[in-house]
Amino acid sequence: MEIEVLSRDILVEKYLKNLKVDAGGVAIMTSKAAHHLILLRDLHVGAANILKQDALSVGADLAVPRGTVVAKTPFVDALLIATSRQLQTLSKKELAQPFGLKDVAKKLQDILRSKKPSKVEVMGVVNANDDSFYSGSRFQEKEAIERVRKMIEEGADIIDIGGVSSAPNSKKVTKEEELRRLKPILDLIQGEKLYKEVQFSIDSYEPLVIEYALDRGFSIVNDITGLADDEVCKLCAHSGAKAVIMHMQGTPQTMQHKPEYEHILSDVFSFFEQRVAKAASFGVENVVLDVGIGFGKTLEHNLMLLKHHEHFLALGKPLLVGASRKSMIDKISPSLPHQRLSGTIALHLEAVKNGASIVRVHDVFEHVQALKVQKALSEI
Repeated sequence: MEIEVLSRDILVEKYLKNLKVDAGGVAIMTSKAAHHLILLRDLHVGAANILKQDALSVGADLAVPRGTVVAKTPFVDALLIATSRQLQTLSKKELAQPFGLKDVAKKLQDILRSKKPSKVEVMGVVNANDDSFYSGSRFQEKEAIERVRKMIEEGADIIDIGGVSSAPNSKKVTKEEELRRLKPILDLIQGEKLYKEVQFSIDSYEPLVIEYALDRGFSIVNDITGLADDEVCKLCAHSGAKAVIMHMQGTPQTMQHKPEYEHILSDVFSFFEQRVAKAASFGVENVVLDVGIGFGKTLEHNLMLLKHHEHFLALGKPLLVGASRKSMIDKISPSLPHQRLSGTIALHLEAVKNGASIVRVHDVFEHVQALKVQKALSEI
């Protein structure tokens, strides 16, 4: 007899099928193998005690602070530990319980419905300005088109083009100047019909610029203000464009001045809920969510968002991550932007592992290769 210790990251369903387990057993055991750790904040102490007993009754557990059983404090934080199968049973039980547990049950069901993507797209970055933080992404007119063609050859699924730097403390630019920088590139993209070879995204929040890009074959609006402007919502709705809703605290000029959150994951999640609802009210359903790495966040905030990216899958929307060559890497391992490729790939692979389906990058070939290797490993 031989014994093999398997990785916790294996595709359990595949192994069960290889063992020739019957179909019903595959479904049951796969759900038993998937574990969830769910942090519940400010849970009513009465709800905590009920949820604790219900969790134990289905084989799960709820970690609560000492003194919860005697209601030492009115509200507590708790950690729910359960398999997918246990979570399914528990979510049904809590629908009939008081103290806000009905809302908890609905959230648990959202979590169960969320799925990690089967495909990851690579979004290449081209900047038509002279002040973006990474000089290797700056191109103008024909040089920009050459860069676009190279990214297409390297396997890019999307090309994101912007005319204004959004790096911390970057200078403000008028919408007229932004369009002046972008117009020659956008015209060339339309003239050469490059939009038939790859998806194009406009990195802007100015309606004037966005409308010009959409009229020239662009199909994605990458808005760092998260659809703050109603006019941008209207343009997306009218054109049928996909909208990237990014979270940013403050503006590029202020965002890194001591950013603070009560709870980073919950705060960003609430922002997304509000902006997704706003988008829907304008008829924009095709949205992607971007937590905004480096946009009003400390190093710890950024790491939390990447490590727990899966949290945002409960919103039922694709997730985009953009940590490419950003200064958070320098805070971990001192480096200049041109030295941060390996750190970038490490961060992006972690985000993909945790649910991201689009990576916004300066280095297309390297990411396409890294993602292929990661996919091969995940399928073993």
